[in-house]
Amino acid sequence: MNGNISNNYASIFLGKTVTIKIDRHIGSKHLKHGFVYETNYGFVPNTKAPDGEEIDAYLLEVDEPVSEFTGKCIAVVHRLDDDDDKLVIMPEGSKDIGDEEIIKAVNFQEKWFNSRIVR
Repeated sequence: MNGNISNNYASIFLGKTVTIKIDRHIGSKHLKHGFVYETNYGFVPNTKAPDGEEIDAYLLEVDEPVSEFTGKCIAVVHRLDDDDDKLVIMPEGSKDIGDEEIIKAVNFQEKWFNSRIVR
């Protein structure tokens, strides 16, 4: 799942501090597909991804529901079979985690897609 993004809007957030709004809290259930969100999941307000929606984001290493969070974008989950890349956000100053840890943390949703972790 390692790779590069070319011409991808989400990649401009890599390494930057980003504020996200959480609309699917850790432990909540997806209304249509029934899986449980194992991380807080949200979006970057006032952005537009290729799918026409705001850019989505996984928030890692925050184990309680939050409604908004400002952290560092450490990676992008780049979907090869869907126009819906996801930012990976972590608290500023967190210990760096590897790609395998990211894959494990987002697998609850990404297991249905062919994705790569981009740094």
